[in-house]
Amino acid sequence: MTAVKERKVNVGMVNGFDPANISALDSATRDMIERRQALLGPAYRLMYANPVEIRRAKGTLLWDSAGNEYLDAYNNVVSVGHCHPRVVEAVYEQMQTLCTHTRYLQDGILEFASQIVPTFGDPIRHIMFTCTGSEANDLALRIAMHHTGRKGIVITSEAYTGNSFLTAGLSPSLGRKSPLGEWVRRIPGPDSYRMNRADIAATLIRQLKYEIEELERRGEGLAAFIADSLFSSDGIYADPTDILGPIAEVVRAAGGVVIADEVQAGFGRSGDKFWGFQRHGHRPDIVTMGKPMGNGFPVAAVAVAPHVIERFGNEMRYFNTFGGNTVAIAAARATFDVLKSEGLQENAARIGRMIQDGIRDIAKSDERIGDVRGAGLYIGVEFVKDRSTKEPDSATALAVVDGLRQRRVLISATGYHANTLKIRPPLVFSAADADRLLTTLAETLKAV
Repeated sequence: MTAVKERKVNVGMVNGFDPANISALDSATRDMIERRQALLGPAYRLMYANPVEIRRAKGTLLWDSAGNEYLDAYNNVVSVGHCHPRVVEAVYEQMQTLCTHTRYLQDGILEFASQIVPTFGDPIRHIMFTCTGSEANDLALRIAMHHTGRKGIVITSEAYTGNSFLTAGLSPSLGRKSPLGEWVRRIPGPDSYRMNRADIAATLIRQLKYEIEELERRGEGLAAFIADSLFSSDGIYADPTDILGPIAEVVRAAGGVVIADEVQAGFGRSGDKFWGFQRHGHRPDIVTMGKPMGNGFPVAAVAVAPHVIERFGNEMRYFNTFGGNTVAIAAARATFDVLKSEGLQENAARIGRMIQDGIRDIAKSDERIGDVRGAGLYIGVEFVKDRSTKEPDSATALAVVDGLRQRRVLISATGYHANTLKIRPPLVFSAADADRLLTTLAETLKAV
C-alpha cells in the first residue's frame, strides 16, 4: 500500500472531476469536456478524476465509446436494470398510442394508483404525480406548509432533497456555498459508527426539540420534518431502526407533518421492506418518490394522507403538464410489475448480504475499512485513518473510487467527509456481479 495524496474535489460534488486536471486526459476526452464546458456552461459536473463516456447499457453493464465494458454498481435510477425489455416495450407501445396529461380521463393512471397506494399502508390514500423527485419533494413541502400554515422545515445534517429553488434550500449536500433557507433547521444524521446506538434516538430527538423551539421563537413554526430513511447523503445509516418513529411523535406533537423521502430508499432497495420508512415501523403523512420509479423515464410522485391534502386541494389546485402523462405511467407500471414479478426486493436482500459479508472479510486484513453498513443493495463502506480514533479518510475512499473506475467498476462516495463508498447498483445485480465487485475491490485496495 502506498500513501494517498489529498485530492481536490469539485465544489458541491463528492467524487467530482476537477477541470484543473484536464491536461492529464487523452485528447479525445479533453476535446469532449471542452465542448461540454463551452455549450453547457460551468454548473454541470462530471464524475471521476477521469470521466467516463458511456454509449450503451444493458442490465448491470455499460459500454464506453471504445467498447470497453463496465460494471454498474452505482445507478439506482435504472432499478430493474438498464434497458429492461418490458419497460422499453411498454414505453414504446404507449408512445405510439397516446402521450398526454392528466386532465383527461384515463384508465392507466387509475390502475397504477390502485396498485401502488396500498403498499404504503395507513394513513396514505392519495397519490399525485410529478416528473422528478425534486418536484415531488417540492410539492410535498408546499402541501405541508399550506396544511400547517407554517414554514419551518427540519432535515438531517447532510440531506439532499432536490434542485428546485425550494428543495435546494433543504439540501446541504449540494455544497458549502449552496445557501439553506432561513426557515430550515438541521439535526445530526444517525451516525451508528461513532454514536452509541442506544443513545442515537434520544440525541436526535433532543436536538429536534431544540430546533422546533428555535423555529417557534422566530415565528416560523414547524411545517414538516423530511428524511430519507437510509440517510444516504449523511453517510448511509440503515440501522438502528428505532429512530424515525419517536421523531414522528415529536413532529406531530408540534403540529408538523412527517415526510418520508423514498427517492433513494424505496421500491424494495433495502431488501427487507418495500419502502424504507417501513423498516422503522412508522407511518408518515406524506411519502415522496422518484428516480427508480420509471427505470430511467422521468416519473415521480407524492403519496399523501387525506387530512393533509384536504385544505391544499380545496384552496389550491395542482397540475403538471408532464407529471403522470400516459407514457410516464406506462413506464411506472411496467417497472412496478418487474419489481414484483421478478422478486427484485428479495434479490436485493440476498445479494446485499453477500456484498456486505464479502467486504467484511476484506476488512479483516485491511484496517483502513472502519465500518461496513447498509441494507439490501444500498451499502456504505467507511474509510478511516485509525480504527481507534475513527478519523475520516476521504483521500483513500476517493482513491478507491477512482481505482475501481480504472478497473471498470463504477461506484461513488458519500457523507460529510466523502470517506464512505456508496455502493448502490440496479436491483438486478447478480451473484456474479457481486463477485466481480468484491474481487475488483480487493485488487484496488492492494494497489491504493
